[in-house]
Amino acid sequence: MIPEKVTSTIDHANAVFARMDERDGAVRDAARRERQRLNAGLGRTLARVGIGVGVISLATIAIGLIVPIGMFGFLAAVGLAVGVAALLLFSGSREIAAPNVTPDLPNGQMVARFDSYLFRSRRALPVPAQTEIDLLSAQLPTLRQTLERVPDLDPNAQDARRLMSMHLPNLIDRYLHVPSNYRGQLDGEGISVDERLTEALRAGRVALKDISEKLARNDMAAFETQGRFIQSRYSEKSLDD
Repeated sequence: MIPEKVTSTIDHANAVFARMDERDGAVRDAARRERQRLNAGLGRTLARVGIGVGVISLATIAIGLIVPIGMFGFLAAVGLAVGVAALLLFSGSREIAAPNVTPDLPNGQMVARFDSYLFRSRRALPVPAQTEIDLLSAQLPTLRQTLERVPDLDPNAQDARRLMSMHLPNLIDRYLHVPSNYRGQLDGEGISVDERLTEALRAGRVALKDISEKLARNDMAAFETQGRFIQSRYSEKSLDD
């Protein structure tokens, strides 16, 4: 049995190393992408706030031209504007929740939402699982670039969408529901909850990598076919003829 003090020291060291790793590499890139998404979301939220306050202001002016609203009416309009602004601002809070996916959501946006979900849930996972999350996040930009050119109903795209919108988020959510003091216990196969999470994340990462490589090979084959056609059609011998 490992003494509790030694276990605590190891856990602290792992946490320190994890923070050091976050200064660069895949975590840094994931953080940069998340900041870009947050900034874009903040811009849209501020625009909605401006529109809401503007509508209330115009309505107040229009009513005031017909019926005097007085000081209390003016204060009520100001309070309403503040309430609407607060509601719009706080409705965009970033919770760790599975990506909200609709059937008509484009593939590129699907990948972006999954990327954001992984970044927000990463700190709640054990260090080995964080490593798998980092490896998975690192391959998402390439996968997004590929999927954006593929129809949503493509079988490979559908497999990727199911992994990113259902299977992997559900895996992480179910893990977070397990009390922390039970995560080290072994199941019937001698595997702990933490180990099961890491293995399942690895399997999902490999599956997404295989899908990405399959789509890339399709692009390469299409490029090769087009290149061979042009060489055959417009070679010097053909031009001489």
